[in-house]
Amino acid sequence: MKIVVLNGSKVNFDGAIDYSVLAGPEDELVIYETCNDHDYAKISEGAEIIISKELPIDKNDIAALPDSVKIIAEAGTGYNNIDLEACRQRGIGVTNVPAYSSERVADTAIMLMLMLASTMQVQLKMLAKGDHRNFDEHLMVPHVELNYKTLGVVGGGNIGQNTIAIARAMKMNVLVYDPFPKEDSEGIHYCSLEEVLKNSDFISLHCPLMDSTRHLINKETLALMKPTAFLINTARGALVDEAALIEALKEKKIAGAALDVQEVEPLAASNPLFELDNVILTPHMGWKGFESRQRLVGILKEAIDGYKNGEKVHRVD
Repeated sequence: MKIVVLNGSKVNFDGAIDYSVLAGPEDELVIYETCNDHDYAKISEGAEIIISKELPIDKNDIAALPDSVKIIAEAGTGYNNIDLEACRQRGIGVTNVPAYSSERVADTAIMLMLMLASTMQVQLKMLAKGDHRNFDEHLMVPHVELNYKTLGVVGGGNIGQNTIAIARAMKMNVLVYDPFPKEDSEGIHYCSLEEVLKNSDFISLHCPLMDSTRHLINKETLALMKPTAFLINTARGALVDEAALIEALKEKKIAGAALDVQEVEPLAASNPLFELDNVILTPHMGWKGFESRQRLVGILKEAIDGYKNGEKVHRVD
């Protein structure tokens, strides 16, 4: 069996990840470090399985794939980048990698929340400029506790639940909006999106990107938030209308935001988000921990081995 990795450097950006575990002794494994978007057909020639990471694979790409391709394995949890209906029409299965980075992304959300609560981005900028007033005089920036504050979680799946568990350990009260609400428990209440936005001190996004969630956070929903509230996004950049968020941040309609994901990645150097003191930006790092990426490859192997054995493992088509 021929297995082709279309853009291996997206996961193995530091050379620390071993893709060879994906192939058996009789398999041929071909790894392309990068490839041009929508230029998959030629390099997939003869492949039965192709592996992508966040590459846009639309109906035209799928129509052009060689007949040998039977599985597209997305090396991540989200698969909104792949046209599933076009895959179904061609009889191509699609797999993903569920829950490989849930704890790591939840940790990132909590880290960003703590940084916002201590205005850490401003403190670091002061030090970079040689401004030591936080040491020489008194603390020049706001610094508040998370204990007993209200965290709003939008999306109560694996990552959302891990985030909730940490927040509860920190004695936060939690409001959750999810299309499939669970039973309330101590300190955790499921409610509408409007209630979450209106009553939360911190709002953390953990939902998938689809037509119904694109720009879920927009001018109207931002207006529901407290002026003292912070927004954290470690899910998908396009959940947030970036232009509306920038306006809200500039006009202090909300207190600040921490964004591990952005609408367009990487951010253009001219993006005003880089200049705002009430913003923390990180480079989509939530899933990029070494252990998370090792786990990702292990779960990819489960899907590949399942296909070899005639089983549908981690299938999403």
